[in-house]
Parts: sequence; structure tokens; C-alpha cells
Amino acid sequence: MERKLAAIFSTDVKGYSRLMGDDEEATIHTLKTYREVITGLIERHHGRVVDSPGDNMLAEFASAVDAVNTCSTRDLSQTGGRAKCPCRSAPNGGRL
Repeated sequence: MERKLAAIFSTDVKGYSRLMGDDEEATIHTLKTYREVITGLIERHHGRVVDSPGDNMLAEFASAVDAVNTCSTRDLSQTGGRAKCPCRSAPNGGRL
């Protein structure tokens, strides 16, 4: 099996289950907008979305610096002014 070094970025919505219980339709709309914005940030920092189950997004970067820069972008909790989404994000690095 061929291995490579990569940086992984994971993000999810804080309180997703509660938000879904409070207002499922609004939460789904916000999550869709959030994903569009986060995907744009990931691509802008030279990453690619690997998977996005539920409220989570998993992205891969060749550079740990790009993953960290994506995490530190202030837009992570704002969806382009269209909707607020309380999210948590973390980079991690290693061999895949």
C-alpha cells in the first residue's frame, strides 16, 4: 500500500442535534449554505473535500499550513453573511 503525508481538516456543527430538534428546516438550509462556504474556503486553500457525512466535513490538504489557514479563517462561523453556523474545526497531520 502506498502511503503519503497529508493534513486533514475536520469540521462539524456545534449542537447539530439540538438545532435539528429546534428547527429542522432552517438547520438543513443553514447546513447547505455552510457547506458551500466551507467548500469554497477549502478549495481556496488548495484542499479537497473527501467526505461530508451528516454535519461533518472532512478535507485533505498536501500542506499542514493550508489546513491551519483554512481553520483560522474568520469566515468559518459565518456563511457569507447568509446564515450563521456555530462550527468547530481542527486540522491534523500524518501518513495516510
